[in-house]
Amino acid sequence: MKVWKLVSGILSMILFVLVAFQSCAAGVSNALEANGEVSGSAGIIVAILMLAGGIVSVVTRKSEKKGGNIALIILFGLAALIGFTNYGSYSDLAIWSGWCLINAILAIVAIITGKKKTKETTSDLPDEQ
Repeated sequence: MKVWKLVSGILSMILFVLVAFQSCAAGVSNALEANGEVSGSAGIIVAILMLAGGIVSVVTRKSEKKGGNIALIILFGLAALIGFTNYGSYSDLAIWSGWCLINAILAIVAIITGKKKTKETTSDLPDEQ
């Protein structure tokens, strides 16, 4: 999972720039059309959460504790929720929300597999009497 955290973190930080630019363009389009959509603003929030999730992912990649994975679940899960519920005419936001959902699911998998590794290593230790 260390490699996954590094790769997804770097990709999330790079995708932040693309999502932010697209969201600004979608926000301007929504404002000019006066259509009442908030997909541009939602995209900016998703981009910021994606950047924060990417940073947390890179920083906590070597940690054996589950606090970093919980933070990833919250950041990427919230970004996916906001993106999927508000994408409107900015349909690319659904793609970026899907990326966030994948990262959140993989953080859940990292917690589950981390518990199994902890149980296996503690059961391998000899009993001292």
